[in-house]
Amino acid sequence: MTSAERDFVLDHLDDLHADLDAWLRIPSISADPAHSRDVAASATWLADALRRVGFPTVEIWPTDGAPAVFAEWPSADAGAPVALVYGHHDVQPVDPLELWEHPPFEPTRVEGPDGPELHARGAIDDKGNVAFHLIGIRAHLAATGRDTPAVTVKLLIEGEEESGSPHFRRLLEERRDRLVCDVVVVSDTGMAAPDVPSAVTAMRGLADAEITLRGPAVDLHSGSFGGAVPNPLHALAELVAALHDDQGRVTIPGFYDRVRPLTDRERELMSRVPFDEQAWLAGPAASRATYGEAGFSTLERTGARPTAEVNGMWGGYTGPGHKTIIPADAHAKLTFRLVSDQRPEDVGPLLEAWVRANLPAGIEAEVHTPPGGVAPCASDLDSPAMDALLSAIGQAFDTAPEDVLFTREGGSGPEADLVEVLGAPLLFLGAGLPTDRIHSPNERVLLSMLHRGAEAAAHLWRELAAARLR
Repeated sequence: MTSAERDFVLDHLDDLHADLDAWLRIPSISADPAHSRDVAASATWLADALRRVGFPTVEIWPTDGAPAVFAEWPSADAGAPVALVYGHHDVQPVDPLELWEHPPFEPTRVEGPDGPELHARGAIDDKGNVAFHLIGIRAHLAATGRDTPAVTVKLLIEGEEESGSPHFRRLLEERRDRLVCDVVVVSDTGMAAPDVPSAVTAMRGLADAEITLRGPAVDLHSGSFGGAVPNPLHALAELVAALHDDQGRVTIPGFYDRVRPLTDRERELMSRVPFDEQAWLAGPAASRATYGEAGFSTLERTGARPTAEVNGMWGGYTGPGHKTIIPADAHAKLTFRLVSDQRPEDVGPLLEAWVRANLPAGIEAEVHTPPGGVAPCASDLDSPAMDALLSAIGQAFDTAPEDVLFTREGGSGPEADLVEVLGAPLLFLGAGLPTDRIHSPNERVLLSMLHRGAEAAAHLWRELAAARLR
């Protein structure tokens, strides 16, 4: 099958590849203050690229952190709906550098088992997912013979997503009048597999915490005091071990009170997604066995159920040799992935009450839960906008809309802020794959997926115009 949109994308792949290569060379690591100028340079590069594509309005919006890029291309059609594309131009740190097969900011073409790949930090998360819109809107205009898109297209590409989007909600609130839209298109996700066209329909929320347990006022000689006073590391080990029961459920009272149960329809839709658990374990999971809440599949656990994870524990002496002490304190970092209708601000009080209820005598606790967090979000599976998205993806992947599968994203981002501040429904259109090693060394994008993403974006503007969202 072919289409005018596909023909244009395939005829202009050199433009897409050249743009992405140039952008990927900018080390826009938002978490590292040493790269703040690079993040600013990344925003400038994107703004220039959007002007070159034809967007009549392009602006760099400063924040108290890294800059965001805003662009708008109004449709000439009266009453045309407005679509806002969300993505980010910052990237993760590259550590450990020695595990990269190629320099992380020197884009390198590699022949892989599924075809050509491009390796670089940000190749898919999220510069690749944003870059395909540059060619996608050109393909839409060329295929339809229009001078303006069939819908008004806006873009908001932030520069702090990999640092938790600390200033994003304030930016949305301050610029709300410029961001009014009928639908938000999130391009920061992906699909189930190269041959499995799919649409993400939900993302989990996130809350984090740090626990400090204090015992003796100073480190003590373990020969003189061991077995006679409480050890904070022992207490911490017991505490985190009690975080889950033997069914893999979080034991914090009230944690599940607001969890929206999966419907039979949602579980049936998730079960349609092809999933080879053994290949997943041997590949992207790099693990020996599955684990999680009893009664749910691995895909349900990673995308549709809440979790509590211990991200790090430390205390006492960890240097060479040994130092025979009972440490004065012990620490742990935790994160909680949340699902509809949980709220991140509810987690802290529940965790603190649970910690204090489970402390042994002689141990004091400090529980720090930073403000903010990320709320979960979900799409309406039965909306006209979703129908438009499925049609666009189906055309790009040569399949019927009803054969496009629904998946859920286990990660978290600021999408719920977009919904709450702008009041618009969410769609997710991304070209990433579970095997793309995002946040890890040797991040890659499968170029055929990038091309299909560009084509799907080109179809989407036409389909959304026909959906009559207003």
